[in-house]
Amino acid sequence: MQFLRRALALLIAPAVALAPLPALAGPRIKDIVDIENVRPNQLVGYGLVVGLAGTGDRLRNAPFTEESILSMLERMGVSVRGTQMQTQNVAAVSISATMPPFARAGSQIDVQISSLGDATSLQGGTLLVSSLRALDGEIYAVAQGPVALSGFKAQGAGASVTRGVSTSARIAGGAIVEREVNFAFKSASSLKLALKNPDFTTAQHVAAVINGRFSGTAEVLDPATVEIAARGAFTGSLISLISEVENLEVAVDQPARIVINEASGTVVMGSDVQISPVAIAQGGLTISVTETPVASQPAPLSGGTTAVLPRTQISVDDGSGKSLALLKGGSSLKSLVSGLNTLGVSPRDLITILQAVKSAGALQAEIVVQ
Repeated sequence: MQFLRRALALLIAPAVALAPLPALAGPRIKDIVDIENVRPNQLVGYGLVVGLAGTGDRLRNAPFTEESILSMLERMGVSVRGTQMQTQNVAAVSISATMPPFARAGSQIDVQISSLGDATSLQGGTLLVSSLRALDGEIYAVAQGPVALSGFKAQGAGASVTRGVSTSARIAGGAIVEREVNFAFKSASSLKLALKNPDFTTAQHVAAVINGRFSGTAEVLDPATVEIAARGAFTGSLISLISEVENLEVAVDQPARIVINEASGTVVMGSDVQISPVAIAQGGLTISVTETPVASQPAPLSGGTTAVLPRTQISVDDGSGKSLALLKGGSSLKSLVSGLNTLGVSPRDLITILQAVKSAGALQAEIVVQ
């Protein structure tokens, strides 16, 4: 009871007065918005990785690999159609890459490759020149180079060891951009800033900060969009306006939200989470059953048989030490977590408690379960 009283005192005691902390600078506008049409482009391709030490595709199980090898050799002037190929040093792979905005012809980007057939490892392989296309069907980059794995696989007659994924690899700077995606900034009269986390209050703050620097240049269109234009108090170009406003600091507002990942037992709570008056009681019931059978031996020459007698031990723990009582109205996230941690509540128990408090209508926050 003395432990429970100390824990409850932590939950309902008034906060201790602390010296005020210096005000923290808010995030920059460039960190919370995306500019309309300024985005990366996804590329995908198909290719062959060669030079594998017998860990490539088995051609009987991957006919597309054999057909790709034949087509490649024919383009190089070698005709082997009609012959039965036995190589296992080649693997067919898919290639993916992300071309950043404003990437220029000749710049290099990273590529990710993944096995399509039954290859067991891409270790030591080299990707042959392959084209990368966007959804419009046009070629935007060409990839080639030695692959680098983050995992490996080794095996013998009676044992094997695997670390990471050996059928997926990466080539740093393995693709060269051949086609550019143009965006006419100079001819644009206005641009839209898209908030990464749409919110009415944040959008108003962004527009107010921009207009406070250059009056009449920003307008809120909706919770996710703020339009800016080189007008009003600003007389320069649109590019100059963006460079001026993207480093302005702005106060960001967010809804009270709790994110729960039940698989890992992770709980993330925003600072605005509030608890209404509520009483909480939490306990667990643990029943342990232990079997320790013993053998019963008959006396010598008695004609009896050996028998196995069961021995069962059962222990019960009702978790009576885990209890909470009253939370005062308006209790903050800090007081809630401090009290639960003092009582030794595990993350998974905390998830159950929060969901129950939400169902009781005392948790003023949105719960997102992943």
